[in-house]
Amino acid sequence: MMMETYPIEVDFPDIAAHASGNTGIPYVYTFDSGAAGPHVMINALTHGNEVCGAIVVDELLRAGLRPRRGRLTLSFANVAAYARFDPAIPDKARFIDQDFNRVWTAAKLDDLAMRSSELDRARAMRAVVDTVDLLLDLHSMHEKSAPLIVAGPLRKGVELATHLGTPGTVICDEGHPEGRRMRDYEGFGDEASAKNALLIECGQHWEKSAVTVARDCTARFLMLAGLVEESDLPAGWLVPLPDEMRVVRVTEPVVASSMDFRFEGPYTGLEVFPEAGAVIGWSDGQPVTTPYDDCVLVMPSLRQLRPGVTVVRLGRIERRISHSTHKQEQKT
Repeated sequence: MMMETYPIEVDFPDIAAHASGNTGIPYVYTFDSGAAGPHVMINALTHGNEVCGAIVVDELLRAGLRPRRGRLTLSFANVAAYARFDPAIPDKARFIDQDFNRVWTAAKLDDLAMRSSELDRARAMRAVVDTVDLLLDLHSMHEKSAPLIVAGPLRKGVELATHLGTPGTVICDEGHPEGRRMRDYEGFGDEASAKNALLIECGQHWEKSAVTVARDCTARFLMLAGLVEESDLPAGWLVPLPDEMRVVRVTEPVVASSMDFRFEGPYTGLEVFPEAGAVIGWSDGQPVTTPYDDCVLVMPSLRQLRPGVTVVRLGRIERRISHSTHKQEQKT
């Protein structure tokens, strides 16, 4: 099956001006208000070809945004992969040696015998990440799907997502068999910790609307954390909230065991299959079917296909929240 080639609708910012950082870590800036408040991190370029976050962080740095309370960290993560971006082979710039978003366990970061470009970068950023209270990790998707929030498996993540209010789909999941994501690192992935994190999939990697989503979510996250007021942010970043949010609980990943995997149809994400047993793909010649009614496909893609990679996650709709209902719940 031929995979669609998506147009590159946005310009990739030159982030070299931010190379020095101000933390001793290249491309990482922290600004302290001097007033009590949380340490909030807005992170871009967890994957080198996911440009919407880089556009937002670049814009905030150039605008000179400073927090009224707490501390604000603005960071570009996998800058080495970003530097390799080639519009002729845009998916190749996702990472250099391994996925930066699969290395976030203390054991991996502590084991200095394990080396890769991504592990080295994660180790460098770890000193700052360890001090962060609230993380917003800005991502985009291989396929042209509606934007979504990856809230992790814990109740606190879902609560933060619904308080943010957008995008309209909240995904609750355990992550990937390959390794732990940044948003699940240490306290972010511990229900007993006050730390919390969200990962926003803003849209397809290079579509203009992904930048709109990234700006809106970043603005709302900073205001929700109490670091800034709307007047501090660039004009026009906020857009109307969706009428409803739905929470989708991932029950299982579909992991490729070989290169012999194909989908039954041209899925791009959030398709709902009304009946259990629907064939959605083929793995080593065997059918892959939906395990229950109203099964939702979460981020299906074969662009990074290799053995051990999650090619799609399967989820069920756990609940729906209208914004009018949610506002009333907050008041009570």
